[in-house]
Parts: sequence; C-alpha cells; structure tokens
Amino acid sequence: MMADILDEAQSVLQCKTCPWYKNCVLPVRVTELDLKKQLGPNAAIFGAPGADEMGINQLLGSLASAAENSILEGCPVFIERLRTNPNLALRIKKIMQEWTDEEQPKP
Repeated sequence: MMADILDEAQSVLQCKTCPWYKNCVLPVRVTELDLKKQLGPNAAIFGAPGADEMGINQLLGSLASAAENSILEGCPVFIERLRTNPNLALRIKKIMQEWTDEEQPKP
C-alpha cells in the first residue's frame, strides 16, 4: 500500500519536471536518409549489380512511411501508466474512436 502511494507520488513529481511536459507522445520521424544510415554504406542492396536506385529509394520511402505509422515515442511515466491501468488505455481508445474536428482546440 505504502509502496503504491510512493510510486504514484514519484510519477506525479516526474511528470511535473519531465522534459516531455504536455508532449507525452510524439510520432517518430523516419526518413529515407535515416534508413540508409541504419543500413550502412556497405549494405548489399545498394551495391547489387543492376540495382535500380529509383526502386530502392521508393522502397526506402515506403518503409519510412510504414515505420512512422507504427512507431511512437512516449514518456516513460505515460507508458507505465498505460501498462498498469487498462482502463486508461480503454478511455484513450474511446476518445480516439469518437474524435471529431469539432473537439480540436482552436488556435
């Protein structure tokens, strides 16, 4: 019981001083250049005889797009709360399913 209270207090304190403040989740940005760097200069795909550079760039662009749609960076406190509280995840899912343009804040 006491450990739970201390864990929650630590999470609240961590949130207040977090560099992610009000940005608990951010989409990861992945580019073709990032993928080329990750594969390295000696990757077999780039040096293959008859390799179509345009085709490789299209492939890398598709991979980058797919990665951006499936990878999310998240604040460690937010991720821990999602893991330990299934109701929180369900509430967020419901909000997303019912999202409309009318609910978005006006600048």
